[in-house]
Amino acid sequence: MKTHTSWNAVCTVDDLVPESGIAVWTEEGPVAVFYLPHRLPALFAISHTDPFSGANILARGITGDLKGNAVVASPLYKQHFNLKTGACLEDDSVSVRTYPVLLDGNRILLETADVQRQAVAA
Repeated sequence: MKTHTSWNAVCTVDDLVPESGIAVWTEEGPVAVFYLPHRLPALFAISHTDPFSGANILARGITGDLKGNAVVASPLYKQHFNLKTGACLEDDSVSVRTYPVLLDGNRILLETADVQRQAVAA
C-alpha cells in the first residue's frame, strides 16, 4: 500500500534561529527543524526524539560540521546525527527519521504522512 503524504506549513522563516533548531509539532509527532544559512541546502528536518534517551530534545542540540556533514549533537549523551541522512555517527545501527523540508515564500513546509487518510484506508 502506498503511503499518502502532504506538505504542511509548520512555521515561518521568522521562527527560525540561524545555526540552530526549533521543535515543531506534526500529526506524526515532534520534528526538529534546523536552519543553517551558510549551507546549501540550508534547511533540515529530523525527528525531535533522541533515540538513546527517548526525550524530545534534538532541536536543542548543538549544530556543527563533521567531515563535511551537517550534524546535530544530542544535548544528553552527545551522539551526533547527520542532518541529511539521520544516521548516528557513533552507532551505525541507530538513526533518526528525516523529513523533506522546503521554503515556500515565508513558510517552512514539511512533507509528512497523511495520518488521517491512512487511518481511513486501513
